[in-house]
Amino acid sequence: MGVKKKYAEVVKEVEAENYEIALKLLYKMRSHEKDFYYIEAGIFHSLKNQLKEYLSLKKLLPLMPRSSPEDKKDYETALQQISVCCSQLGLVDECLKLQRRVINTTKDIATFRDVISYSCFIINAKEDTSVADFQDLYKKYRSSFKFTPFPRKFYEHDKIRVGFLSGDFYNHVVMKWSCRLITELDKNLFETYCYSSNKMKDQITKRLISKIDSWQEIYDLTDEEAAKLIQDDEIDILFDLSGHTGYNRLGVMAYRPATVQISGIGFSSSTGLKTVDYFLTDEYCVGNSAPYFTENLIAMSHSHVCYTLFSEVETKRATEPPCLKNGYVTFGCFNQYRKITDSILITWKKILDAVPNSRLLLKNHIIKLDGGKEFVSKRLKRFGIDLKRVELRGFSEEHPLDYNDMDIALDTFPYTGVTTTTEALLMGVPVISLYGDRHATRCGLSILNNVGLNELAVDSYDEYVKRAVLLAGDWDLIAILKKNLQTMFEKSPLMDYASYIKEIEQAFIEVLNAERNRQ
Repeated sequence: MGVKKKYAEVVKEVEAENYEIALKLLYKMRSHEKDFYYIEAGIFHSLKNQLKEYLSLKKLLPLMPRSSPEDKKDYETALQQISVCCSQLGLVDECLKLQRRVINTTKDIATFRDVISYSCFIINAKEDTSVADFQDLYKKYRSSFKFTPFPRKFYEHDKIRVGFLSGDFYNHVVMKWSCRLITELDKNLFETYCYSSNKMKDQITKRLISKIDSWQEIYDLTDEEAAKLIQDDEIDILFDLSGHTGYNRLGVMAYRPATVQISGIGFSSSTGLKTVDYFLTDEYCVGNSAPYFTENLIAMSHSHVCYTLFSEVETKRATEPPCLKNGYVTFGCFNQYRKITDSILITWKKILDAVPNSRLLLKNHIIKLDGGKEFVSKRLKRFGIDLKRVELRGFSEEHPLDYNDMDIALDTFPYTGVTTTTEALLMGVPVISLYGDRHATRCGLSILNNVGLNELAVDSYDEYVKRAVLLAGDWDLIAILKKNLQTMFEKSPLMDYASYIKEIEQAFIEVLNAERNRQ
């Protein structure tokens, strides 16, 4: 029997909740198959369902042996996988707890680094964090790099060579925020290089490649090999667009292959690396971010990002808000489910209680999973939210059109939305956003200020409720915003490409000169 058929047998037993039988089959496979892919790559990715995966792993973990090196590796992989499931399901504290178990016990440096990196990502969604919580993770992350970075080199080029490092050079939200930066730097002053850590390509990739000076694929290279490649290209400024997100190559940044290294746009927090010199923020996002970062902060005026529309569907807004037709206000949130904290649910409950007959529309990929609606509904019910006033939707192909069924968008906290806030505004839906003291908690504040809706950004849960209730009572204003928000957004700094590029070019020149003066 082939490997695929054997895996199919195990998956079948897992789905039937015959966990002990599944484990016996699994370990029998490990004994007889040369290429045993471990749990993460084999069984549970076959399920394609974080909820089912989470429930299955919870049952399997206590049964797993941990005596041999192979057993320990399997167990660590299972812990990693269940922690990722926890984060997707909004169980952020449980996710971080499981990851700490791996961090504290693993002897494998790659596992140690990967788990800490994911912790650096998901901690942004955790409530009640401190500077020390972030800096402790960053210190551990840095400790995983045992090599000495390359000596910093300075070059005398006719043009400044700017490299972009990312796994998202395709139709991905990060490109919506960065493609203009990559392709529209002044050709008389800059040369542009891209280093892709992902095999994914599409029409966006092809268009991007046609507008830059050099394209290199590094997904099959080690960190050191990729770093040497970049150093050989004599890059003056290397811009990491991934941070601690998928397909990141922060290990490359740890070698310091470029004269100046910057991070931002694709991730809203620090890399934690001392070899990354700067992080891109703006006058609204910066707040009291400095203690949370190992990088120096470049604060752009207005916005640190500039948005590009990839599809006409992003602007196919209805002519009127749904409240005029329905006779009641519909609040909504399309942010990732892991960003929905208990405190936000308590706050939404207060808003629904204060606005008679109002509804709540939630949309995320968890809801579309088998058992997903029941999972989310159970949590909402636990917080006293009347399920008769809630509609749950999974993601759809023409996703932005669902904003036409929403009157007011409710942002998450502390991990605020960026693309979802933008989508809502472009579809004529105002957004209520709560902000804190660090960059990742202030993205809504920045976007709203840039489109002229600063009054919808608040600094407390009480104010969040007040603004939502006040706006819900003014249907005339909701209708005016429905009509005008798209134009307000398009005429704002968020789509003023020329000014954005000019300012960031100046920032690049200044930071490069600053480092030259320090040598």
